[in-house]
Amino acid sequence: MLLELLNLNIFAFFLVFSRIGSAIAVMPGFSSSFVSPRMRLGIALTITFLLTPMLAAELPVLPKSMVALVLLIAGEILIGSYLGLIARILMGALQTAGTLIALSSSMANALVNDPISEQQSSTISGFLATAGVVLVFIADFHHLMLRAVVDSYSLFIPGQGLPVADFANYLARQVADSFALGLQMSAPFIIVSLTYYIGLGILGRLMPTLQVFFFGLPLQITVQLWVLMVTFSGIMLVFMQRFQEAYTSYLVP
Repeated sequence: MLLELLNLNIFAFFLVFSRIGSAIAVMPGFSSSFVSPRMRLGIALTITFLLTPMLAAELPVLPKSMVALVLLIAGEILIGSYLGLIARILMGALQTAGTLIALSSSMANALVNDPISEQQSSTISGFLATAGVVLVFIADFHHLMLRAVVDSYSLFIPGQGLPVADFANYLARQVADSFALGLQMSAPFIIVSLTYYIGLGILGRLMPTLQVFFFGLPLQITVQLWVLMVTFSGIMLVFMQRFQEAYTSYLVP
């Protein structure tokens, strides 16, 4: 260990840390507010220290120009942030699904502090986002994210040109697909709520004296919670499958 520390290339270490550290700072779970900055920094430094001896031979030499050095480090930070944003955008699908479920079940006014999105969101959104992060770590998909960052050195070689246009196009497509995925996961609740509203409207016309609000709201919340109980496992399975597919293309066979 001491010999490796003495032979460690400081430039290579910080170059690897630029990509690893920026990815850790964006990835869900690692970047959450309940994880202290010291812990995130310790994880990034530990991974960088382990990977630098293996990647040092593939890294470029120290540039003589300060401008070239800044551009090189900025490119590594961009790659790490890009790989971390993929998972962050996928977590947005759970936020979208939770918001639509809350709207269809009349629970959108019950807001809580969501530690995953770090903002006020509906109770259902916070529940799905928290469950998604827990499942990512239980299924060892955080290893998948870290492996994708390590294997990205064979795809995005440091010092070479970056496909910035492809990055922007892919992230834009991921945002659209994430919203579509959230809508698909909340589709059972939208269908049930639409059917319930139609039936409740017909019942209200047939019984004008019926107190629709006091009669319909508790029943609606009960039905939607039952639908959530039935479909929760399927929602999370679809999310985990999409999460795995998003990073599979960046892994070395």
